[in-house]
Amino acid sequence: MNREEIITTLKAQYSRDLRKQLVKTILTNEKDQDKTAVKQQYNLMNQIFSYVLKECNWSMSQNSENWDNAPLEIMAEVFPKLATTQWYKEQDIAVKKNIDVVIG
Repeated sequence: MNREEIITTLKAQYSRDLRKQLVKTILTNEKDQDKTAVKQQYNLMNQIFSYVLKECNWSMSQNSENWDNAPLEIMAEVFPKLATTQWYKEQDIAVKKNIDVVIG
């Protein structure tokens, strides 16, 4: 699947209100430090992110030198304000650590 097909599929599967509510709930739970609720929301985001990675045919070994940030960009486009969550920041940090390990 190409980028636009993935975005269209996710937007069709998850209504705009549901996507906004999910991010809002994540931000609220992160702020309140409700670890149980945060874990539940993160698990859902991880499942969706895994789908995006699979559909992009993305893997670390293929992309370490010529970095492709498309999966995170897709997630940020589909889920409004996702980039402001700790979940997004953790994905970005994990990616940067792996790049350092692979390249370094």
